[in-house]
Amino acid sequence: MSDSEIKEILVDDKSKLFDTTGMFYKEFPSDYRQIRYFTLLIVQKAPPEIKEINLLEQQVSELIKNAVKHGNKSNIKKKVRVWFIFDTEKARLIVEDEGPGFQELEKWNKFNRKRLQCFYKQDFEHMADFVSFRSKSSDDTDGGNALFAALEYWNDGVVFSTKKNKVAVQKTFPIKRHGIEIK
Repeated sequence: MSDSEIKEILVDDKSKLFDTTGMFYKEFPSDYRQIRYFTLLIVQKAPPEIKEINLLEQQVSELIKNAVKHGNKSNIKKKVRVWFIFDTEKARLIVEDEGPGFQELEKWNKFNRKRLQCFYKQDFEHMADFVSFRSKSSDDTDGGNALFAALEYWNDGVVFSTKKNKVAVQKTFPIKRHGIEIK
């Protein structure tokens, strides 16, 4: 696998994924105890036809959790802003916190690139070095695993703003017609 085939988290303020036109908007305090509730308030707008509703819910929860925990440091006075839109073909979210941003993003991309190269080369001896991404601000429950899953789930991209405190994601769902999946 070449570097050009490896998905990365991008930084691009001008990405079309940041367009909020026609999107719903919610604003929440950074209360870690209510992340599940905030997630349900958002996901309830998803159409019942989405077959991956549990995965969608998990991904939305991770985005909100990261904003509350890492961005706003669970400071209840700081807000998490979420724009979202769902239909049977796609899901798109934008999550913004008031924190300093994910300043380790370039290091995370480099780490992920090496991790994936080990996986594709079946270099399991060195892959053990890339099980968990740790930064200075990581605690015992952090490891970057949610970001690995995000890159796989959000198949239309994961994009941060230049300040890196705002992330936009989008997933296109496969369309089924007459029992056949159309991509």
